[in-house]
Amino acid sequence: MSSNFHLAGIVPVAGQPLDFSLPWHDSLMPIAQDYLAVERAVVECAYAGCETIWVICNDDMQPLIRHRLGDYVQDPVWSFRAYDRNVTDNQKPIPIFYVPIHPRDRRKRDSLGWSVLYGAYTSWKISRGMSKWLAPDRFYTAFPYGVYRVSFLREHRKKISSDKKFVLRNNNQTIKDGAYLGFTFTFEESKQMSKTIWDKSRSYSTHDATNFSLSEIFEDLDLNDCKFVDTGEYWKVDNWQNYCDNIKEISENIRRPSESILKYHEWGGIGNEL
Repeated sequence: MSSNFHLAGIVPVAGQPLDFSLPWHDSLMPIAQDYLAVERAVVECAYAGCETIWVICNDDMQPLIRHRLGDYVQDPVWSFRAYDRNVTDNQKPIPIFYVPIHPRDRRKRDSLGWSVLYGAYTSWKISRGMSKWLAPDRFYTAFPYGVYRVSFLREHRKKISSDKKFVLRNNNQTIKDGAYLGFTFTFEESKQMSKTIWDKSRSYSTHDATNFSLSEIFEDLDLNDCKFVDTGEYWKVDNWQNYCDNIKEISENIRRPSESILKYHEWGGIGNEL
């Protein structure tokens, strides 16, 4: 893994609503005590070794999500360095950016899968606009609606931040089967998949592609010669029935990370202390 390899995390939130019909966004459903689905996805990106995390959410849902996540999360590797005298002096914050779906795509292409592709485009465009050296080399996607332990990703960091595709799998199911499991892809792959979705949406009289499933959007993702890693357990919380069926088992196995990783933080203003 190159020292300047940029792995950008994508957490898709914007898309068609699920059937929870609650006053808050579906990604804010609790999966354990004081631990929300969208927080778990952000922590997954942190364990995977992402240098930046991009949460794709529209302006109407952004304030409450940001109120929980803040401006950054801590890198777990740097938060648990046993031989550091003062761990807090050597922590590595991972910035979180909030990106709304473009107005032209709302109610036309803004499915959960499209949020992944648009998030990759925005991340690359903004980073590349500042410097070609900041452009992401690869993207890692973590979904709020698939739940599994994420600490095992730490041992796979070098494989995730490499030129070889990394894909999580459970019972032979991957993102291509519509499973909410993490995977990596490149900007070139996202461009090709975006073009495919644009072409598909034109076949609809209203250009409505909001109901495209994950398997439809990522069906052209090439998984040949990639690194597969099994998650062990996997629970879905993408509708009320799945949530009720799985929440007891999830809460028995999943815990909110310590505050050394996940705690609300804001960046200090210029000239102010953090």
